[in-house]
Amino acid sequence: MKRLLHTLTYLCLFYFASPYVMAQSIPSPEESIGFQMGADYKIADYTQITDYLKLLDESSERVMMKQIGSSVLGKPLYLMFISSEENLKQLDRWKEISSKLARARISEEEAQQLAQEGKAIVWIDGGIHSTEKAATQFPPELAYRVATEESPEMQKIRENVIFLLMPNINPDGLDIVADWYRKNLGTPFETTNPPVLYHYYVGHDDNRDWFMNTQPETRAVTNILFKEWYPQIVHNQHQSSPRWARIFIPPFSKPVNPNIHPGVVHGVNMVGNEMASRFAQLNMPGVVSDVTFTMWWNGGLRTAPYFHNQIGILTETAHTTPTPRFYPPDSLPKTIGNGIPTDGTAINYPDPWKGGDSHFRDAVEYMLTAGMATLSIGADRKDKWLYNMYKMGRDAIENQTDAFAYVVPAKQWDSGEAYNLINVLMQGGIEVHQATRDFEAAGRTFSKGDFILYGAQAFRPFLKDLMEKQEYPDLRLYPGGPPKTPYDLAGWTLPMQMGVEAVKVTSSFEAKTRELSSFVKLAEGNVESSDYGFALSHQENASTLAVNHLLEQGEQLYWLSERANGIEGGSIIIKKQERTEEKLKLLAQGHGLSFKAINSQPEIQMYPLQQPKIGLYKSWDANMDEGWTRWLLDQYQFDYDTLHDKDVHEKDLSQYDAIIIPDQSPHEILHGHAPNTMPEEYTGGIRLKGALALQKFVEEGGTLITFDEASDFAIQQFGLPVKNVTAGLSSKAFFIPGSLVKAVVAPHHPLTFGMQDTIAASFSRSRAFEIVKHEREGEGGKENIEPAPAPPVEVLVRYAKKDILMSGWAMGEEKAIGGKAAMLRVQHGQGDVVLFGFRPQFRGQPRGTYKLIFNALYSSTINSLPEVSPEPSISESE
Repeated sequence: MKRLLHTLTYLCLFYFASPYVMAQSIPSPEESIGFQMGADYKIADYTQITDYLKLLDESSERVMMKQIGSSVLGKPLYLMFISSEENLKQLDRWKEISSKLARARISEEEAQQLAQEGKAIVWIDGGIHSTEKAATQFPPELAYRVATEESPEMQKIRENVIFLLMPNINPDGLDIVADWYRKNLGTPFETTNPPVLYHYYVGHDDNRDWFMNTQPETRAVTNILFKEWYPQIVHNQHQSSPRWARIFIPPFSKPVNPNIHPGVVHGVNMVGNEMASRFAQLNMPGVVSDVTFTMWWNGGLRTAPYFHNQIGILTETAHTTPTPRFYPPDSLPKTIGNGIPTDGTAINYPDPWKGGDSHFRDAVEYMLTAGMATLSIGADRKDKWLYNMYKMGRDAIENQTDAFAYVVPAKQWDSGEAYNLINVLMQGGIEVHQATRDFEAAGRTFSKGDFILYGAQAFRPFLKDLMEKQEYPDLRLYPGGPPKTPYDLAGWTLPMQMGVEAVKVTSSFEAKTRELSSFVKLAEGNVESSDYGFALSHQENASTLAVNHLLEQGEQLYWLSERANGIEGGSIIIKKQERTEEKLKLLAQGHGLSFKAINSQPEIQMYPLQQPKIGLYKSWDANMDEGWTRWLLDQYQFDYDTLHDKDVHEKDLSQYDAIIIPDQSPHEILHGHAPNTMPEEYTGGIRLKGALALQKFVEEGGTLITFDEASDFAIQQFGLPVKNVTAGLSSKAFFIPGSLVKAVVAPHHPLTFGMQDTIAASFSRSRAFEIVKHEREGEGGKENIEPAPAPPVEVLVRYAKKDILMSGWAMGEEKAIGGKAAMLRVQHGQGDVVLFGFRPQFRGQPRGTYKLIFNALYSSTINSLPEVSPEPSISESE
């Protein structure tokens, strides 16, 4: 009897203490949320997902949940830490080891020891692109499985890996998309996407912000990736794969950015091969690689890590909607992607998917399998991932064959942007020093306070890639054929875009410095005492913040039309009132601006400044360029109204000084979503009625501002005497895909006040203009044809005549756009149309061209603006 009781007691203790029973006591996502992740016609919103993850955190000693920031609309951003109980008790130690190895400032012997002691840090995320719905659904199930399963593989993962799971990087978007799907479930619009951006400002570009870090979500994640935890593997899950495939996995297509360490490339291929093997063993077909996606571009969540010696993984999984679909097997195409055969003979597509039923759950299963492959190889090669990251960092530190350092002078045309550049680099984990004394380098004297970015640092690839120009290789679809379009961008060099001087120094030099530990800020500016007023330079972008702040507080501001009393033309004059000096001191303190005394009114023309009343067109065909424009206006504290199609039709547009139409095709602007493709209230565009309303707005004195492709709309609808010379050109003759090109700026003009004479324009299949003469036929027929009177056109910015390409890739540029207009002011009736051939606010990056937008907005309020000159006003000297 005693033996029986002893046995029963032992069994009870074993049962209740066993991990299996612990797993049974933790509810699964399906039990908690009420349906299986990926169930047909079901989608969990952010609250449902985070409530479950909080429950998992409370129920398991293997899970820890932490808020790392907030979304742009204020939702919490959570990061999950999943590992063994013992590992979670020592998180600070694993973070310290990962940091030391990533920064590579330790000895080889210590690195070897730490690699053996440490744990691989593996990052997997879901849901950055919210319309890729399955990516938002798999994280709860992956978290549950890693925390509860007791297979030997999972035990090894928990023992060797600190799993960082970011369940959603865009929670605002998940809720927008989930609400839209539920609202339209059972209607013809069930599988449509919302008519608004699913990230409040940038939509799909939330995965294009990973070196500029303009959004709070990217900053929160970047802190984890490049400043705190330094994961060795970063797995970014997306949708959708090439049609008829089930999932895209690495290896990627060429080219590889030469700044990326070859160890990164081999590591990426290794993880991709692990995934391919796992899918094959599980009989999960449709796995394709080497299509579309490359390892050239910097700025994505899986690409920025490459330049930090991290293994960046992208997967693109099919089936983005909870609605099931059937693919008829007899409709299987002979090829997919870039001509990959579907008969099983392709190395990169050996097990084709043959069609049939496709479900939301299928996508979740493929994502779970890809995630498990990443975690498994992370555990299997734990020591090697840790050591290899150290070794790549050491290679970067010891490579002195290129730049010894980059020096960024603190005092520049726009010193605020020099400081912004430094902060962008520091946000990305770059080590920055500041000179404490004057020093000599590259044959010139630099000053105390200038910034030094030494090349000898672990993240040298990131530094070099952002500071130097890109030279994209000439890749063709076939020999002598059209160019192979780069994935995303070909060039993005930051000093060029931001209008900042950065000096590359190839030889060693000595300087007394201090290493910066926090973001930099301009020192407090100076406010000189004055009886009449104050002058503020317009060279600083930050001057726009000061102008809007002071105008809102009732101050009297002017633009100085030309140089006078030692003050540059275009400077901002603030007439002194009772509390003006007090307000300026606050601005000097907050923005580092200086205000020079003016003791009498300048005896030249001054243009009075007012807060412009702005309308910003927002199509129901959700447009990222509109979002970036809205973000820019908010950043610089402009007031504006959003104008939807109905507003353009029905609103009194005469209340606005300026209306902006962001980059969008004329067809999308005019027609929007076609009838019966979206709910009726979101279809139709501005139509002819809206185009006529905009034309009336300009003719009666308003200013219409158009970016890039939207300029074609204004030219066509208003009959402007301007031609887009890039229209219809073959890509074999002319091709500039996402590159920076040189442009020269007309001096001494209100629309170009504060600008440098040469700028980098962000050109992505963009526009160049020629002025044309309209002709009319006389009564006698063709022989009496004579030029028709045309409104004057003023060239404000012109592409350079030679050496046009600054960074990226260009073909046929001199013949196609050399010397052609890049920005025009066209008189139309009593008003103006300001045409930009490029995007001056593209992704928040080209800060050197922001003032062209600001000036156009302020100029819209000035009645005394000079008449449009009928001749181009730029005299280019090269």
